[in-house]
Amino acid sequence: MNFQFLSWAIVLGGLSAASLPLGSLLGLKWQPSGRVIGGMTAFGAGALIAALAVELVAPTAIHLVHAENAVAKNEASHHLINMLIGALVGGVLFVVLDSVVNSQGGFLRKTSATIEYFTNRKSARRKKILGHLASSELVRHLPLEIVEEMVTKVNERRFKVGDVLCEEGADGDEVFFIESGAVSISRGDKVIALLESGDVLGEIALVTGAPRTATAVAKKDTSALTFPKEDFDEWRSQSSEFEKAATALSASRLKELVERNDIDIDAEEWVDEAMSALMETTVVPTEIQLQQASEEHAGAPMAIWLGILLDGIPESFVIGSVLVVSIAAAVSQSGADSITLGSIFPYTLIAGLFLANFPEAMSSSIGMKKQGWKNSRIFLMWFSLMVMTAIGAGVGYWLGGNVDHGIVILIEGLAAGAMLTMIAAAMIPEAVHLGGSHVTGLSTLSGFLAAIAFKLLE
Repeated sequence: MNFQFLSWAIVLGGLSAASLPLGSLLGLKWQPSGRVIGGMTAFGAGALIAALAVELVAPTAIHLVHAENAVAKNEASHHLINMLIGALVGGVLFVVLDSVVNSQGGFLRKTSATIEYFTNRKSARRKKILGHLASSELVRHLPLEIVEEMVTKVNERRFKVGDVLCEEGADGDEVFFIESGAVSISRGDKVIALLESGDVLGEIALVTGAPRTATAVAKKDTSALTFPKEDFDEWRSQSSEFEKAATALSASRLKELVERNDIDIDAEEWVDEAMSALMETTVVPTEIQLQQASEEHAGAPMAIWLGILLDGIPESFVIGSVLVVSIAAAVSQSGADSITLGSIFPYTLIAGLFLANFPEAMSSSIGMKKQGWKNSRIFLMWFSLMVMTAIGAGVGYWLGGNVDHGIVILIEGLAAGAMLTMIAAAMIPEAVHLGGSHVTGLSTLSGFLAAIAFKLLE
């Protein structure tokens, strides 16, 4: 092995990832607007797409097109197939590993993944709330267009053992949907029922306004969803169907009507329809929520580091393997003695990786700072990843020079598939969210063209 060429691979790996600590420093000192971050992220995504297309896919495809005989054409065909298979496997592998890392808190490294986490958590919570509310035949007659208001107005209350939810003879001004725990229902000194998760307390008193007919006491630590009578009265005035169900309930005829299937509505079907009717909202977490999420995932710092390393591993290998091909081509043309680093420098690839890494490190560092991380810790993490990328490029060069070229193409395909999946799954969505679609489109184009323009230097 030529150790001079190996050292070049390590230098190039470090150079491509030098934008990680540089971007981190900028993010720790400057917090630009969302448009700026989105534009920079999209620019980096476009540059990386160009680098992958020009330095990985194009040479393999061109080799097939310009094959001079059947043997060469067959070999080139196998190489292209290897790249396609590798890209598919690389994309799937990235998704699987990224999901594992994110489940341990690694989602906090990316703005888009963090927003997706909080948005999905809110959606899951809303569905859970609707599932409890669906236990009430009365609520299932609330028109779907009012469901959004109902979910927004629900109160989440907690009761300790011995707490009184309502007393016999008191006004029926609130309904309780038991979410967890247990509630004892008594009339006088006699216990008449025990309510648990999924049960409803106070429906009839709520719609009639009549005094409570029993006392409810928490037998375990209990959580419940509640609505005041004022909300139900307002919904009754807005919907004739809801008023019909409330009237039937107050007349103690709801069960009879349900049995006749006059107004029965399936609970699971209602939850699905209600979720579809809810307006999908994106949740942008506050700094407090980010800190809480970081605390909830004890392994978040390590997961974040591993996640960023997962993003960087493919690019580091590509640098080394591309250098092997460039050196081999240069040696065949003019001999090893005439080769200089400048003559084989893969400008488009290094520029694409550098430009893609910079906004990622800057944006992630801003988020980590909001989570309460110290500046020194954030910078050292990105610096260590630059070192790992440099080492990875050296490993890529070693592998590229010691294994069959078809295997190298396969591994390059794995790397390309992983990086393209990362671009589509993380960088572009983040850019759209922060900068808007127009900024993202133009910035992606600009980054793509900028990386292509570096070909002029080769």
